[in-house]
Amino acid sequence: MAWKLNTETLARASSRHPWRTIAGWVVGLLVMGFVAGQFLAGVLSNEFRMTNRPDSERALELIGDRLLDGERQPEFEPVIVRSTDGRTVEDPGFRAYVTELAGKIAALGEEVVVPPVLTAYEAPEQVPVSEDGDATMLLVQLEDFEDVGQVEDLREALAEHGRDGFQTLLAGRAALFADFTQLAEEDLRKGESIGIGVALIVLLVVFAALVAALLPILMAIFAIVVAVGLVAVIGQIVEFQFFVTNMITMIGLAVGIDYALFIVSRYREERRRGRDKLSAIEAAGATANRAVFFSGLTVVFALLGMLIIPTTIFRSLAAGAIFVVIASLLASMTLLPALLGLLGDRINWPRLSRRARTERAALGGGDSLAHLADRRGGFWDRVSRGVMAHPVAALVVGVGFMLAAASAYLGIHLGSSGVSTLPEAAASKEAFLVLQEEFGGAQSSPVQVVVDGAAGSPEVQDAVQGLRAAMAADPGFAPQTSEPAVSPAGDLVLVNAFLRSDPLSDEAVEAIDRLRAELIPAAFEGVDAEVLVGGDTAMNADFFDLTDRYTPIVFFFVLGLSFLLLTVVFRSIVVPVKAILMNLLSVFAAYGILTMVFQEGGPAVGKWIADLLNLQQVESIEAWLPLFLFSVLFGLSMDYHVFLLTRIREHFDHTGDNTESVAHGLRTTGGIITGAALIMVAVFGGFAAGQVVALSQMGFGLAVAVFFDATVVRSILVPASMKLLGNLNWYLPKWLRWLPDLKVEGHDIAEDASLPEPAGIGS
Repeated sequence: MAWKLNTETLARASSRHPWRTIAGWVVGLLVMGFVAGQFLAGVLSNEFRMTNRPDSERALELIGDRLLDGERQPEFEPVIVRSTDGRTVEDPGFRAYVTELAGKIAALGEEVVVPPVLTAYEAPEQVPVSEDGDATMLLVQLEDFEDVGQVEDLREALAEHGRDGFQTLLAGRAALFADFTQLAEEDLRKGESIGIGVALIVLLVVFAALVAALLPILMAIFAIVVAVGLVAVIGQIVEFQFFVTNMITMIGLAVGIDYALFIVSRYREERRRGRDKLSAIEAAGATANRAVFFSGLTVVFALLGMLIIPTTIFRSLAAGAIFVVIASLLASMTLLPALLGLLGDRINWPRLSRRARTERAALGGGDSLAHLADRRGGFWDRVSRGVMAHPVAALVVGVGFMLAAASAYLGIHLGSSGVSTLPEAAASKEAFLVLQEEFGGAQSSPVQVVVDGAAGSPEVQDAVQGLRAAMAADPGFAPQTSEPAVSPAGDLVLVNAFLRSDPLSDEAVEAIDRLRAELIPAAFEGVDAEVLVGGDTAMNADFFDLTDRYTPIVFFFVLGLSFLLLTVVFRSIVVPVKAILMNLLSVFAAYGILTMVFQEGGPAVGKWIADLLNLQQVESIEAWLPLFLFSVLFGLSMDYHVFLLTRIREHFDHTGDNTESVAHGLRTTGGIITGAALIMVAVFGGFAAGQVVALSQMGFGLAVAVFFDATVVRSILVPASMKLLGNLNWYLPKWLRWLPDLKVEGHDIAEDASLPEPAGIGS
């Protein structure tokens, strides 16, 4: 039984009521733009949480509930003051400078700074002095450490109080968040400009007409604004990570442009076949729109895998990407047909090539250009037939190349980019380096040791003192720890310790592992108390464990959903298995190249590529990246696969000739898919050129995988494997033939021999 998804009807309705459809989208755009402008900033957060409640999250909850009586835990920003002329903190001039600076900061008011401002003179037990006595700090609690404006106010106050003989720097999480936010926004603008610029050039080459080239970019912009507006609305209920806007823009430009590119190309092809305007829109709706719908569905299914992972960052990124993919689908299937219905062949204005002008003259004279739609004997026709002439050799070479590229993944080292990976111009990087140099990392992201037990018992007190001594002797921790803080009920003890290294570095995570596995068990042996370790570094360590645990779950979920969808769409169990294997090759090849280029200590060619592209090599690849890349890349890679296979299946259903159908599919989609892939590579490459290492690695990995998928997989592996398997490609066991036939390739409209006479085309 065939069930037809009625994208054709949707395209017909939109194209015959263009003004009504366009007006609806414009109103939606204005509303979502207004909502985003008013509410977006308030729903974005740098807070990172794991909802499965690991030890670090439980420690945070205990501190809030028992020690702070439900209030927010105070978080101090260290303001480092260092002498540059040899004076020490005992010098009256040094003391006067610090005291005046504290007054200047306090004068910012309680809307910026929560009093008091602590100094080493009034609170020597809380505020450290450097070992050689030439540096100290002020501890400042901002009213909202995520408010970038408050950080800027504080920095301005420090700059105004600057004086010869002293260096004043702002360290801490708020300063780091402000710098990351600024850099991420700069990367976003850079990625957008590069992506849109290259996309416009590619679209001009593909369409040889300005209006046709601008339409896909317009679709992407509509989708991005709608998705950002949705984040602002849904953010009133749930919190989103601030990276979600980068994700929406990156994925929105990639899929929004690509989907519109496929549909506009099919519309123009149907016009060349001789259809009139509305018939061509309907034909594109019955074929390209349908393929785009299922392509988008595979992307959404793959992204759903990230929603399984119990962390705010994965769920934020997945939700943002899903919003913009759905918005892109809706725009492509409604707004785009409406614009095509309104513009007609004016989308081909102005014609920028001799070929385009020749086509216009032919169509204007009533001639059919059906021979241009197939492109027999062209480049992609020759490629497909060349590969299918030697399928075994092509398959061995293609798979061998992809496995060789993936081999570097075996040496991957997962971690997290810390302050040390920021560009030299970032103020928080210099501050952190001074913090390490003068104070051994003190006051920077404290490690919070929470003891859940009777604080007054001698056993607990002795164990706490023993643990403090053990941490002071450990090379990973600074020698000083805070005095134990006891809850009002006497049932909880908190000790803050400080790391010597970057809190997100491997050394810091190893120190946490030693604390949990060795120091705490030794100090609390036989003591009736539960000891939990919290703080940013402990959360990082728990996050690494979480990604290891959830990776196989996400893989099986995404692969299973994709297999089911493709089985129903193509009514074959062979096509889904091949598609999954080929996409996995693309993903792991991207992992390998990513590792080779970004990870220090790899092969010389990786360092050469990094230097050539001005990419920063670091000690580790972001721990969240492999799982994230798998979910995103599996969906995006399947995009091209679905689009190509729909054309192959469309031709096969009419001819029954597998070899000719493969050649037909590749030659009719080759140029379009190549253009779409170049656009995606440009968009992702724009983000790879950014200053934030995490975003750079993400953009580079996505660009490499799309490039491999659109070249090696689509040009070599697909035609070679389909030639070898022949009609077996479309094998569906009898016991599965009850599955609905979704007719992804549309119906006979795509190959109707009795086309209407072509109507004259206006300007």
